[in-house]
Amino acid sequence: MKKVTVEVSARHIHLSDKDLVKLFGKQYSLHQKNNLSQSDQFAAKETLVISGSKNKLSRVRILGPNRVKTQVELSLSDCIYLGIKPVLRLSGDLKGSSDILLIGPKGKLRIKHGAIVAKRHLHISKTQAKEWKLKNKQKISASIKGERSIIFNNIIVRVGDFVTRLHLDTDEANAAGVDKNTIAYLDI
Repeated sequence: MKKVTVEVSARHIHLSDKDLVKLFGKQYSLHQKNNLSQSDQFAAKETLVISGSKNKLSRVRILGPNRVKTQVELSLSDCIYLGIKPVLRLSGDLKGSSDILLIGPKGKLRIKHGAIVAKRHLHISKTQAKEWKLKNKQKISASIKGERSIIFNNIIVRVGDFVTRLHLDTDEANAAGVDKNTIAYLDI
């Protein structure tokens, strides 16, 4: 079994250049709050309000850099609270996903097909994937030990220029009692 660090992916927003302008104004650039584990990715100081048919969530963090398409990544619990249909997808796969309203300091924007519950996934470098005999989009399982031990199946392998990390959403992480020092054991 291979060991890997677990990271919790809380609700967040990725904005396109065009949508950043609509929500924050012309020539606006995100301000970096802190770096994330994956190179060139960061949590911005900026946040937005997101709204569904039932409720709103405030101070939802924007992650940078900007993407080609705007997307909002939520937990199942977030979707239920907001009153939107939870659609399980890999990041970037927005076909058939839910609509959501984004509210920024300079405007509002309804995103069609932009809200997803991200599938649990393993980011892994090309070199390490080769060493561990893993292929892009392969499904694997991982266990987390402890008082709330659990096995997660259907983890999607994402091979690229990554630091190796297992990403779970807040619902999954809370179910397993994940903290910043949690290690998962990959069944490969």
